[in-house]
Amino acid sequence: MSVGGSTNRAGGGAQTPEEAVTLPEAAYQAIRGHILDNRWSPGFQMTEQEIATEFGMSRTPVREAMLRLQQEGLIAVVPRHGMRVLPISPSDMKEIYEVLTSLEGTAAELAASKELSDEELHVLDIALDAMDDALKKDDLDAWAKADEDFHAQLLDLCGNRLIKQLVSNTWDRAHRARMVTLRLRSKPIKSTREHRAMVKAIRQRDPAAARELLRAHRERAGGELLEILEKFGLKRL
Repeated sequence: MSVGGSTNRAGGGAQTPEEAVTLPEAAYQAIRGHILDNRWSPGFQMTEQEIATEFGMSRTPVREAMLRLQQEGLIAVVPRHGMRVLPISPSDMKEIYEVLTSLEGTAAELAASKELSDEELHVLDIALDAMDDALKKDDLDAWAKADEDFHAQLLDLCGNRLIKQLVSNTWDRAHRARMVTLRLRSKPIKSTREHRAMVKAIRQRDPAAARELLRAHRERAGGELLEILEKFGLKRL
């Protein structure tokens, strides 16, 4: 099984039970990766068969992946025309950050309530150190990855799988806009400080403080992003 195109299954052929499970996931990850990295920009359109050929697989897993991505709001499935990558507007981003603020605030509160050990919280320290290193090197892409790692680890630590799923799906929709505006914003020194304050509150087992710090962080970051979209006239991303 290949997603890079070295083994083309577009001509059909029976799939093993293992492939029946893994191919839809492989198609999903491949298509999603192209969208989130802006290789397939908003408005990009491709037929089901073209996607299958691109990734060297049959149309069935591609179809399943497209339906999943449509549910997540990343694409629209167009009859007889495959899929179209959906744009994100400032109003979309406002709603996305409202969801992230609420759900991640709850995640931080839950994490602080669990009496996590220093060993368990070390994954957050690793992400924080990666943020600091990235800022010292002026590597904004590395900083953005460390930031996403931090929030992903926090979702794991909160212990609520539904919150993790909802936030992850919502976060994906915001990813493109964050990456487009990353270099239009000031250096994210304040954001890194805010993350350290969150970890301190979680270590001190202060759920109310952890929730408030996360809420304030997301509200500030969301407001900053929306200001940039308005300033530069970025109506659709």
